[in-house]
Amino acid sequence: MVNLFLWILYLATLYAFLPGLISRTFGYRVFKRGRVDKEIALTFDDGPDSVYTPLLLDLLARHKAKATFFVVGSHALGQEDILVRMKAEGHVIGIHNYVHKSNWLMRPRAVQRQIEATNDIIEKATGKRSIYYRPPWGIVNVFDFAKAGYLHIILWSAMFSDWKQSVGSEKLKKRMMKRLKPGEVLLLHDCGRTFGADPEAPENMLIALESYLEEGSKLGYRFVGIDEMIKLTETARVLHTSIWKKSLISLWLMWEKAYHVMFRLKQVGESAPTFYYRVTKYNGEPIDLEEGSRVVKGDHVAELHLDNKMLSGIAMQAKTPLAAGIKMLREIEHALPQLADQLAEDFEAKDIKAVYGVTMIHRGADRLGFEIFHLPEGWFARSTRVYLKILMSVLTNKPRTLKKKQSQNREAFSPRMLLMPASTIRRYATSKLTMLQEDTERLSNAVERTIGAATDDAAQLGTKTTAI
Repeated sequence: MVNLFLWILYLATLYAFLPGLISRTFGYRVFKRGRVDKEIALTFDDGPDSVYTPLLLDLLARHKAKATFFVVGSHALGQEDILVRMKAEGHVIGIHNYVHKSNWLMRPRAVQRQIEATNDIIEKATGKRSIYYRPPWGIVNVFDFAKAGYLHIILWSAMFSDWKQSVGSEKLKKRMMKRLKPGEVLLLHDCGRTFGADPEAPENMLIALESYLEEGSKLGYRFVGIDEMIKLTETARVLHTSIWKKSLISLWLMWEKAYHVMFRLKQVGESAPTFYYRVTKYNGEPIDLEEGSRVVKGDHVAELHLDNKMLSGIAMQAKTPLAAGIKMLREIEHALPQLADQLAEDFEAKDIKAVYGVTMIHRGADRLGFEIFHLPEGWFARSTRVYLKILMSVLTNKPRTLKKKQSQNREAFSPRMLLMPASTIRRYATSKLTMLQEDTERLSNAVERTIGAATDDAAQLGTKTTAI
Protein backbone atom coordinates (compact mmCIF):
# COMPACT_ATOMS: atom_id res chain seq x y z
CA MET A 1 0.00 0.00 0.00
CA VAL A 2 2.85 2.35 0.88
CA ASN A 3 4.57 1.57 -2.41
CA LEU A 4 1.35 2.26 -4.32
CA PHE A 5 0.99 5.61 -2.55
CA LEU A 6 4.60 6.50 -3.37
CA TRP A 7 4.11 5.62 -7.04
CA ILE A 8 0.95 7.76 -7.20
CA LEU A 9 2.83 10.64 -5.56
CA TYR A 10 5.75 10.22 -7.96
CA LEU A 11 3.54 10.19 -11.05
CA ALA A 12 1.51 13.16 -9.81
CA THR A 13 4.71 15.11 -9.20
CA LEU A 14 6.06 14.29 -12.66
CA TYR A 15 2.69 14.94 -14.35
CA ALA A 16 1.77 18.21 -12.72
CA PHE A 17 3.78 19.63 -9.85
CA LEU A 18 7.24 19.81 -11.47
CA PRO A 19 5.99 21.18 -14.85
CA GLY A 20 3.98 23.82 -13.01
CA LEU A 21 6.88 24.79 -10.79
CA ILE A 22 9.34 24.98 -13.70
CA SER A 23 7.01 27.03 -15.91
CA ARG A 24 6.07 29.48 -13.16
CA THR A 25 9.61 29.88 -11.81
CA PHE A 26 11.69 29.86 -14.99
CA GLY A 27 9.13 30.70 -17.67
CA TYR A 28 9.87 27.47 -19.54
CA ARG A 29 7.74 27.25 -22.71
CA VAL A 30 5.44 30.02 -21.47
CA PHE A 31 5.19 33.80 -21.82
CA LYS A 32 4.84 35.75 -18.59
CA ARG A 33 6.59 39.10 -18.97
CA GLY A 34 7.52 41.41 -21.83
CA ARG A 35 10.78 43.14 -22.68
CA VAL A 36 9.52 46.52 -23.84
CA ASP A 37 9.85 50.26 -23.12
CA LYS A 38 6.33 51.59 -22.65
CA GLU A 39 3.85 48.73 -23.07
CA ILE A 40 1.68 46.87 -20.57
CA ALA A 41 -0.54 43.85 -21.28
CA LEU A 42 -3.90 43.67 -19.52
CA THR A 43 -5.35 40.15 -19.44
CA PHE A 44 -8.75 39.10 -18.13
CA ASP A 45 -9.80 35.57 -17.14
CA ASP A 46 -13.03 33.65 -16.59
CA GLY A 47 -15.38 35.70 -18.80
CA PRO A 48 -17.32 36.68 -20.63
CA ASP A 49 -19.82 38.00 -18.14
CA SER A 50 -23.08 39.48 -19.41
CA VAL A 51 -22.83 42.45 -16.99
CA TYR A 52 -19.16 43.20 -16.30
CA THR A 53 -17.52 42.35 -19.62
CA PRO A 54 -19.48 44.97 -21.63
CA LEU A 55 -18.68 47.56 -18.94
CA LEU A 56 -15.03 46.59 -19.16
CA LEU A 57 -15.07 46.94 -22.96
CA ASP A 58 -16.59 50.42 -22.59
CA LEU A 59 -13.81 51.40 -20.16
CA LEU A 60 -11.07 50.09 -22.45
CA ALA A 61 -12.58 51.92 -25.44
CA ARG A 62 -12.60 55.25 -23.56
CA HIS A 63 -8.88 54.91 -22.85
CA LYS A 64 -8.01 53.43 -26.28
CA ALA A 65 -6.56 50.41 -24.51
CA LYS A 66 -6.29 46.91 -25.94
CA ALA A 67 -6.50 43.77 -23.82
CA THR A 68 -6.52 39.98 -23.96
CA PHE A 69 -9.52 37.94 -22.81
CA PHE A 70 -9.03 34.31 -21.82
CA VAL A 71 -12.57 33.06 -22.07
CA VAL A 72 -14.19 30.03 -20.44
CA GLY A 73 -16.00 28.12 -23.17
CA SER A 74 -19.14 27.41 -21.12
CA HIS A 75 -19.40 31.13 -20.24
CA ALA A 76 -18.92 32.18 -23.86
CA LEU A 77 -21.61 29.80 -25.13
CA GLY A 78 -24.70 31.90 -25.79
CA GLN A 79 -22.72 35.17 -25.47
CA GLU A 80 -20.96 35.05 -28.81
CA ASP A 81 -21.99 38.67 -29.45
CA ILE A 82 -19.51 39.74 -26.75
CA LEU A 83 -16.75 37.80 -28.52
CA VAL A 84 -17.69 39.51 -31.77
CA ARG A 85 -17.39 42.90 -30.06
CA MET A 86 -14.00 41.97 -28.54
CA LYS A 87 -12.61 41.17 -31.97
CA ALA A 88 -14.19 44.24 -33.62
CA GLU A 89 -12.58 46.53 -31.04
CA GLY A 90 -9.12 45.05 -31.54
CA HIS A 91 -8.78 42.84 -28.49
CA VAL A 92 -7.18 39.39 -28.41
CA ILE A 93 -9.26 36.34 -27.46
CA GLY A 94 -7.58 33.39 -25.76
CA ILE A 95 -8.66 30.03 -24.32
CA HIS A 96 -9.22 29.30 -20.61
CA ASN A 97 -10.68 25.76 -20.91
CA TYR A 98 -14.34 24.97 -21.46
CA VAL A 99 -14.98 24.75 -17.72
CA HIS A 100 -12.81 26.36 -15.05
CA LYS A 101 -11.12 23.17 -13.94
CA SER A 102 -7.46 22.53 -13.15
CA ASN A 103 -5.40 20.58 -15.67
CA TRP A 104 -3.96 18.63 -12.75
CA LEU A 105 -7.36 17.01 -12.32
CA MET A 106 -7.81 16.01 -15.95
CA ARG A 107 -6.21 13.53 -18.29
CA PRO A 108 -4.40 14.94 -21.33
CA ARG A 109 -7.22 13.97 -23.69
CA ALA A 110 -9.76 15.72 -21.47
CA VAL A 111 -7.64 18.89 -21.47
CA GLN A 112 -7.40 18.72 -25.25
CA ARG A 113 -11.18 18.41 -25.54
CA GLN A 114 -11.61 21.44 -23.25
CA ILE A 115 -9.31 23.52 -25.43
CA GLU A 116 -10.86 22.43 -28.72
CA ALA A 117 -14.44 22.97 -27.52
CA THR A 118 -13.62 26.52 -26.43
CA ASN A 119 -11.74 27.21 -29.65
CA ASP A 120 -14.72 26.01 -31.66
CA ILE A 121 -16.91 28.63 -29.96
CA ILE A 122 -14.31 31.35 -30.59
CA GLU A 123 -14.01 30.37 -34.25
CA LYS A 124 -17.78 30.28 -34.76
CA ALA A 125 -18.12 33.81 -33.34
CA THR A 126 -15.05 35.47 -34.86
CA GLY A 127 -14.13 33.31 -37.86
CA LYS A 128 -10.68 32.65 -36.44
CA ARG A 129 -9.25 30.12 -34.01
CA SER A 130 -7.15 31.29 -31.09
CA ILE A 131 -3.48 30.46 -30.60
CA TYR A 132 -3.27 31.73 -27.00
CA TYR A 133 -3.98 29.55 -23.99
CA ARG A 134 -3.99 30.15 -20.26
CA PRO A 135 -4.69 27.07 -18.13
CA PRO A 136 -6.92 27.76 -15.11
CA TRP A 137 -4.87 28.95 -12.11
CA GLY A 138 -1.86 28.85 -14.42
CA ILE A 139 -1.41 25.17 -13.63
CA VAL A 140 0.13 23.16 -16.46
CA ASN A 141 0.83 19.47 -16.76
CA VAL A 142 3.64 17.82 -18.65
CA PHE A 143 1.45 17.31 -21.75
CA ASP A 144 0.58 21.02 -21.99
CA PHE A 145 4.14 21.65 -23.14
CA ALA A 146 3.55 19.35 -26.12
CA LYS A 147 0.69 21.62 -27.23
CA ALA A 148 2.97 24.67 -27.18
CA GLY A 149 3.81 23.94 -30.81
CA TYR A 150 0.61 25.65 -31.95
CA LEU A 151 -0.61 27.30 -28.74
CA HIS A 152 1.22 30.03 -26.86
CA ILE A 153 0.84 29.36 -23.13
CA ILE A 154 0.40 32.72 -21.41
CA LEU A 155 0.90 33.19 -17.68
CA TRP A 156 1.36 36.54 -15.92
CA SER A 157 3.82 38.73 -14.07
CA ALA A 158 1.37 40.16 -11.52
CA MET A 159 -1.99 39.23 -9.98
CA PHE A 160 -3.90 41.00 -7.21
CA SER A 161 -6.59 38.68 -5.73
CA ASP A 162 -9.18 40.82 -7.48
CA TRP A 163 -11.60 37.86 -7.43
CA LYS A 164 -12.18 38.57 -3.72
CA GLN A 165 -14.73 41.29 -3.03
CA SER A 166 -13.20 41.86 0.44
CA VAL A 167 -10.03 43.30 -1.12
CA GLY A 168 -11.95 46.45 -2.06
CA SER A 169 -11.27 48.90 -4.85
CA GLU A 170 -8.81 51.13 -2.91
CA LYS A 171 -6.52 48.31 -1.80
CA LEU A 172 -6.73 46.78 -5.25
CA LYS A 173 -5.79 50.12 -6.83
CA LYS A 174 -2.72 50.46 -4.58
CA ARG A 175 -1.59 46.96 -5.46
CA MET A 176 -2.00 47.62 -9.16
CA MET A 177 -0.17 50.97 -9.07
CA LYS A 178 2.91 49.20 -7.75
CA ARG A 179 2.98 47.22 -11.00
CA LEU A 180 2.66 50.19 -13.33
CA LYS A 181 5.81 49.18 -15.19
CA PRO A 182 6.72 48.32 -18.78
CA GLY A 183 6.45 44.66 -19.74
CA GLU A 184 3.97 43.73 -17.03
CA VAL A 185 1.36 41.10 -17.88
CA LEU A 186 -1.46 41.81 -15.43
CA LEU A 187 -3.94 39.10 -14.46
CA LEU A 188 -7.44 40.42 -13.70
CA HIS A 189 -10.93 38.89 -13.79
CA ASP A 190 -14.06 40.15 -15.55
CA CYS A 191 -16.27 37.40 -14.15
CA GLY A 192 -16.93 36.17 -10.59
CA ARG A 193 -18.87 33.01 -11.43
CA THR A 194 -16.05 30.51 -10.91
CA PHE A 195 -15.18 28.41 -7.87
CA GLY A 196 -13.64 30.54 -5.10
CA ALA A 197 -14.57 33.90 -6.68
CA ASP A 198 -17.10 36.45 -5.45
CA PRO A 199 -19.83 37.35 -7.98
CA GLU A 200 -19.58 41.12 -7.35
CA ALA A 201 -15.76 41.30 -7.23
CA PRO A 202 -15.36 42.58 -10.85
CA GLU A 203 -17.05 45.82 -9.79
CA ASN A 204 -14.02 46.70 -7.62
CA MET A 205 -11.72 45.68 -10.46
CA LEU A 206 -13.38 48.15 -12.84
CA ILE A 207 -12.98 51.03 -10.37
CA ALA A 208 -9.31 50.25 -9.72
CA LEU A 209 -8.59 49.66 -13.40
CA GLU A 210 -9.95 53.06 -14.41
CA SER A 211 -7.48 54.79 -12.07
CA TYR A 212 -4.70 52.54 -13.36
CA LEU A 213 -5.49 53.39 -17.00
CA GLU A 214 -5.65 57.12 -16.27
CA GLU A 215 -2.29 57.15 -14.46
CA GLY A 216 -0.69 54.91 -17.08
CA SER A 217 -1.84 57.17 -19.91
CA LYS A 218 -0.37 60.23 -18.14
CA LEU A 219 2.99 58.47 -17.92
CA GLY A 220 2.92 57.56 -21.61
CA TYR A 221 2.23 53.84 -21.28
CA ARG A 222 0.42 51.90 -24.00
CA PHE A 223 -1.93 49.05 -23.16
CA VAL A 224 -1.60 46.33 -25.78
CA GLY A 225 -2.83 42.85 -26.57
CA ILE A 226 -0.64 39.88 -25.77
CA ASP A 227 0.11 39.40 -29.48
CA GLU A 228 1.78 42.81 -29.74
CA MET A 229 3.58 42.32 -26.42
CA ILE A 230 5.09 39.03 -27.67
CA LYS A 231 6.10 40.58 -31.00
CA LEU A 232 7.79 43.58 -29.37
CA THR A 233 9.56 41.30 -26.89
CA GLU A 234 10.91 39.03 -29.64
CA THR A 235 12.18 42.07 -31.55
CA ALA A 236 13.90 43.39 -28.42
CA ARG A 237 15.53 40.01 -27.79
CA VAL A 238 16.88 39.84 -31.34
CA LEU A 239 18.26 43.39 -31.04
CA HIS A 240 19.83 42.62 -27.68
CA THR A 241 21.36 39.43 -29.06
CA SER A 242 22.63 41.33 -32.09
CA ILE A 243 24.38 43.96 -29.94
CA TRP A 244 25.86 41.26 -27.71
CA LYS A 245 26.97 39.28 -30.76
CA LYS A 246 28.67 42.32 -32.34
CA SER A 247 30.49 43.06 -29.09
CA LEU A 248 31.61 39.44 -28.83
CA ILE A 249 32.83 39.43 -32.44
CA SER A 250 34.78 42.66 -31.84
CA LEU A 251 36.49 41.14 -28.80
CA TRP A 252 37.25 37.97 -30.73
CA LEU A 253 38.80 39.90 -33.62
CA MET A 254 40.90 41.91 -31.17
CA TRP A 255 42.16 38.63 -29.72
CA GLU A 256 42.91 37.42 -33.26
CA LYS A 257 45.08 40.49 -33.92
CA ALA A 258 46.98 39.89 -30.68
CA TYR A 259 47.43 36.23 -31.67
CA HIS A 260 48.83 37.26 -35.05
CA VAL A 261 51.37 39.51 -33.36
CA MET A 262 52.39 36.94 -30.73
CA PHE A 263 52.94 34.14 -33.24
CA ARG A 264 54.18 36.39 -36.07
CA LEU A 265 51.60 35.32 -38.62
CA LYS A 266 52.09 36.67 -42.15
CA GLN A 267 49.20 38.14 -44.10
CA VAL A 268 48.58 36.79 -47.59
CA GLY A 269 47.97 39.79 -49.83
CA GLU A 270 47.86 43.48 -49.00
CA SER A 271 44.14 43.96 -48.30
CA ALA A 272 41.05 41.86 -47.48
CA PRO A 273 43.10 38.71 -46.82
CA THR A 274 41.71 35.19 -46.88
CA PHE A 275 44.76 33.63 -45.21
CA TYR A 276 47.43 34.23 -42.66
CA TYR A 277 50.25 31.73 -42.25
CA ARG A 278 53.39 30.96 -40.33
CA VAL A 279 56.20 28.50 -41.02
CA THR A 280 56.44 26.09 -38.11
CA LYS A 281 57.34 22.51 -37.27
CA TYR A 282 54.80 19.73 -37.59
CA ASN A 283 54.17 18.00 -34.23
CA GLY A 284 51.61 15.33 -35.12
CA GLU A 285 51.72 11.69 -36.07
CA PRO A 286 53.46 10.73 -39.37
CA ILE A 287 51.17 11.16 -42.39
CA ASP A 288 51.63 9.64 -45.85
CA LEU A 289 50.37 11.89 -48.62
CA GLU A 290 48.91 10.57 -51.85
CA GLU A 291 51.60 12.01 -54.15
CA GLY A 292 54.23 9.96 -52.32
CA SER A 293 55.72 12.35 -49.78
CA ARG A 294 55.54 11.89 -46.01
CA VAL A 295 55.15 14.46 -43.27
CA VAL A 296 56.71 13.53 -39.93
CA LYS A 297 57.27 15.27 -36.63
CA GLY A 298 59.82 18.06 -37.02
CA ASP A 299 59.14 18.75 -40.72
CA HIS A 300 58.51 22.36 -41.66
CA VAL A 301 54.97 23.19 -42.74
CA ALA A 302 53.11 26.38 -43.60
CA GLU A 303 50.38 26.56 -40.96
CA LEU A 304 47.29 28.28 -42.42
CA HIS A 305 44.81 30.46 -40.50
CA LEU A 306 41.62 31.78 -42.06
CA ASP A 307 40.83 35.47 -41.60
CA ASN A 308 38.03 35.49 -39.05
CA LYS A 309 36.77 38.92 -40.09
CA MET A 310 36.11 37.62 -43.58
CA LEU A 311 34.64 34.39 -42.16
CA SER A 312 32.31 36.44 -39.95
CA GLY A 313 31.06 38.44 -42.93
CA ILE A 314 30.35 35.29 -44.91
CA ALA A 315 28.66 33.54 -41.96
CA MET A 316 26.47 36.57 -41.19
CA GLN A 317 25.11 36.64 -44.75
CA ALA A 318 24.74 32.89 -45.27
CA LYS A 319 21.41 31.26 -44.52
CA THR A 320 22.97 27.98 -43.39
CA PRO A 321 26.39 26.78 -42.24
CA LEU A 322 26.60 24.70 -45.44
CA ALA A 323 26.13 27.81 -47.58
CA ALA A 324 28.82 29.56 -45.53
CA GLY A 325 31.17 26.63 -46.09
CA ILE A 326 30.65 26.69 -49.87
CA LYS A 327 31.28 30.43 -50.02
CA MET A 328 34.38 30.05 -47.88
CA LEU A 329 35.81 27.34 -50.12
CA ARG A 330 35.36 29.61 -53.14
CA GLU A 331 37.31 32.33 -51.37
CA ILE A 332 40.05 29.83 -50.54
CA GLU A 333 40.20 28.67 -54.16
CA HIS A 334 40.70 32.24 -55.38
CA ALA A 335 43.35 32.94 -52.74
CA LEU A 336 45.48 29.82 -53.20
CA PRO A 337 47.50 31.17 -56.18
CA GLN A 338 48.36 34.28 -54.17
CA LEU A 339 49.42 32.10 -51.24
CA ALA A 340 51.55 29.99 -53.58
CA ASP A 341 53.33 33.07 -54.93
CA GLN A 342 54.02 34.41 -51.46
CA LEU A 343 55.35 31.08 -50.22
CA ALA A 344 57.62 30.86 -53.27
CA GLU A 345 59.15 34.24 -52.35
CA ASP A 346 59.38 33.47 -48.60
CA PHE A 347 62.88 32.25 -47.68
CA GLU A 348 61.55 30.63 -44.48
CA ALA A 349 59.15 28.50 -46.54
CA LYS A 350 61.68 27.14 -49.02
CA ASP A 351 61.83 23.66 -47.45
CA ILE A 352 58.22 23.18 -46.29
CA LYS A 353 56.79 19.70 -46.80
CA ALA A 354 53.14 20.78 -46.89
CA VAL A 355 50.55 23.44 -46.21
CA TYR A 356 48.71 22.50 -43.01
CA GLY A 357 45.56 23.62 -41.21
CA VAL A 358 42.72 22.51 -38.94
CA THR A 359 39.19 23.64 -39.79
CA MET A 360 35.50 22.78 -39.59
CA ILE A 361 35.05 23.92 -43.20
CA HIS A 362 36.47 21.00 -45.13
CA ARG A 363 33.74 19.66 -47.40
CA GLY A 364 35.04 20.00 -50.97
CA ALA A 365 38.57 20.90 -49.86
CA ASP A 366 39.87 17.73 -51.55
CA ARG A 367 38.88 19.20 -54.93
CA LEU A 368 41.30 22.05 -54.27
CA GLY A 369 44.21 19.67 -53.65
CA PHE A 370 43.97 19.29 -49.89
CA GLU A 371 44.01 15.85 -48.29
CA ILE A 372 41.60 15.48 -45.37
CA PHE A 373 42.47 13.58 -42.18
CA HIS A 374 40.71 12.91 -38.90
CA LEU A 375 42.32 14.49 -35.88
CA PRO A 376 44.00 11.85 -33.69
CA GLU A 377 41.94 11.50 -30.52
CA GLY A 378 43.43 13.28 -27.53
CA TRP A 379 43.42 16.59 -25.72
CA PHE A 380 44.30 18.51 -28.89
CA ALA A 381 41.36 17.06 -30.82
CA ARG A 382 38.95 17.69 -27.94
CA SER A 383 40.16 21.24 -27.32
CA THR A 384 40.09 22.00 -31.05
CA ARG A 385 36.49 20.82 -31.34
CA VAL A 386 35.46 23.05 -28.44
CA TYR A 387 37.39 26.04 -29.80
CA LEU A 388 36.00 25.78 -33.35
CA LYS A 389 32.42 25.28 -32.15
CA ILE A 390 32.72 28.39 -30.00
CA LEU A 391 34.24 30.25 -32.92
CA MET A 392 31.41 29.24 -35.26
CA SER A 393 28.77 30.21 -32.69
CA VAL A 394 30.42 33.60 -32.21
CA LEU A 395 30.87 34.36 -35.89
CA THR A 396 27.59 33.04 -37.26
CA ASN A 397 24.46 35.16 -37.29
CA LYS A 398 22.49 32.83 -35.04
CA PRO A 399 22.91 29.36 -33.61
CA ARG A 400 22.01 26.63 -36.04
CA THR A 401 20.97 23.21 -34.85
CA LEU A 402 21.23 20.14 -37.01
CA LYS A 403 18.62 17.43 -36.80
CA LYS A 404 19.60 13.89 -35.95
CA LYS A 405 18.81 12.67 -39.44
CA GLN A 406 21.28 15.18 -40.86
CA SER A 407 24.26 13.08 -39.85
CA GLN A 408 26.11 13.95 -43.04
CA ASN A 409 25.91 17.67 -42.25
CA ARG A 410 27.21 17.09 -38.73
CA GLU A 411 30.06 15.07 -40.21
CA ALA A 412 30.83 17.89 -42.63
CA PHE A 413 31.17 20.41 -39.81
CA SER A 414 33.36 18.45 -37.41
CA PRO A 415 37.04 19.52 -37.26
CA ARG A 416 39.45 17.94 -39.73
CA MET A 417 43.14 18.30 -40.48
CA LEU A 418 43.97 19.49 -44.01
CA LEU A 419 47.33 18.98 -45.68
CA MET A 420 48.40 20.00 -49.16
CA PRO A 421 51.78 18.71 -50.42
CA ALA A 422 54.34 21.36 -51.24
CA SER A 423 54.39 20.22 -54.86
CA THR A 424 50.64 20.85 -55.15
CA ILE A 425 50.74 24.37 -53.74
CA ARG A 426 53.61 25.21 -56.08
CA ARG A 427 51.45 24.19 -59.06
CA TYR A 428 48.98 26.92 -58.03
CA ALA A 429 51.71 29.50 -58.64
CA THR A 430 52.40 27.96 -62.07
CA SER A 431 48.70 27.89 -62.94
CA LYS A 432 48.38 31.55 -61.97
CA LEU A 433 51.28 32.46 -64.21
CA THR A 434 49.71 30.46 -67.04
CA MET A 435 46.41 32.25 -66.53
CA LEU A 436 48.16 35.62 -66.62
CA GLN A 437 49.90 34.64 -69.86
CA GLU A 438 46.61 33.53 -71.37
CA ASP A 439 44.96 36.79 -70.27
CA THR A 440 47.87 38.74 -71.84
CA GLU A 441 47.52 36.83 -75.09
CA ARG A 442 43.76 37.41 -75.16
CA LEU A 443 44.32 41.12 -74.48
CA SER A 444 46.99 41.31 -77.19
CA ASN A 445 44.71 39.63 -79.71
CA ALA A 446 41.87 41.96 -78.81
CA VAL A 447 44.12 45.00 -79.27
CA GLU A 448 45.32 43.72 -82.65
CA ARG A 449 41.73 43.16 -83.78
CA THR A 450 40.78 46.66 -82.61
CA ILE A 451 43.75 48.25 -84.43
CA GLY A 452 42.94 46.26 -87.56
CA ALA A 453 39.30 47.32 -87.47
CA ALA A 454 40.32 50.94 -86.90
CA THR A 455 42.75 50.75 -89.89
CA ASP A 456 40.01 49.39 -92.15
CA ASP A 457 37.65 52.15 -91.04
CA ALA A 458 40.30 54.76 -91.68
CA ALA A 459 40.96 53.37 -95.15
CA GLN A 460 37.28 53.50 -95.97
CA LEU A 461 37.02 57.03 -94.60
CA GLY A 462 40.05 58.12 -96.67
CA THR A 463 38.49 56.72 -99.84
CA LYS A 464 35.24 58.55 -99.23
CA THR A 465 37.04 61.82 -98.51
CA THR A 466 38.98 61.58 -101.75
CA ALA A 467 35.75 60.96 -103.63
CA ILE A 468 34.23 64.12 -102.23
